[in-house]
Amino acid sequence: MEPIIDGFDYRRVQVAPGVELNVAVGGAGEPVVLLHGFPQTHLMWRHVAADLAGEYRVICPDLRGYGDSDKPADVDGRVYSKRNMAADVVALARALGHERFALAGHDRGALVAFRAGLDHPDAITRLALLDVVPTVDTWEVMSGVSAAVGFHLYLMAQPPGLPERLIGAEPDVFFGHFLDLWARDPRAIPAEVRAAYLRASRGAVDSIVADYRASAGVDVEDDQADRAAGNRLGMPVLVLQQDWGAALGYDAAGVWRAWAPDLRHVTVECGHFMAEEDPAAVAKALRELLAG
Repeated sequence: MEPIIDGFDYRRVQVAPGVELNVAVGGAGEPVVLLHGFPQTHLMWRHVAADLAGEYRVICPDLRGYGDSDKPADVDGRVYSKRNMAADVVALARALGHERFALAGHDRGALVAFRAGLDHPDAITRLALLDVVPTVDTWEVMSGVSAAVGFHLYLMAQPPGLPERLIGAEPDVFFGHFLDLWARDPRAIPAEVRAAYLRASRGAVDSIVADYRASAGVDVEDDQADRAAGNRLGMPVLVLQQDWGAALGYDAAGVWRAWAPDLRHVTVECGHFMAEEDPAAVAKALRELLAG
C-alpha cells in the first residue's frame, strides 16, 4: 500500500482542461496550501501537514506532472511553466471553496508559490518559500565550479530527447542521488517513503524534465518581465533556506528582499528536505507566519 498522510482525505480535482491534481485535504480552519519539491510528492509534508491540521485546513496536492497528478504532454514548452502550475494551485483552492489562502512551497513547489504570489496577489494572503531563490536569480548566482551542485538544472535544460533518455535509462539512480545527497539525516526519509518517491519519479521522467526545462526558458522570461516592471510580492513572506549564499558567494537575503519588501529570512541548520528533517521547526515557523 502506498504511504499517505494519515487522517487526510484524498481526492482528484480538475484545475485546467485535461489536468486533474491528486490532493490530500485535512483539518479545519483558515486554508493553507503546501506544495512539494523535487524529487518528491505531497508526502514530503506528512509531518507538518498533520501538525498544522489541528488549527488549519491543510491542502497538499501533487503538482502537475508529479506523483498521482496528471502529466500532460509538453507540446509547446509552456505546459509546465510556473505560471500554469501556479494557476493550477489557485484553481484547486477555489474548487475547494477558498478564494484566499496562505501558500507554502518547497524547492520546485516554492518556485510555483513564488509565481502564484506575483500572478495572483489577491488570492495569496501569506507566502512561505523553502530552500530556493527565484528562477532568474538562480541562473545569475550560479557560476564556476560551485555550479556543479546544480548540474541537473543544466542537464534538464537541454532540448527534448537527450535528458529524457539519459534519466529514463536509470531513473532510480538519478532521482535517488538527490534523495541521498541532499538529506543531512537519511533517517528523515524512511525506506517506504523513499520507495514511493522513486516510483512516482520513475513514472514522470518526461514531465519532470519539462518542468525543469521551463525554468531555463519561459520561467526566466516571466521573472525578467516582472523585475523590469517592478513587480514585487506584496504579502508577508517567509524564506527558510540553507546557507546557499555562503556556499555560492551571494547575498541570499538581499536577493529575496529585492522581491519581497515584507520579508523574514531564516537560515536553517538541517538539510534540503527540511520539512522531513526538522518538521517541528518548519511547522513552528509556518505558524508564526500564519498568525502574524
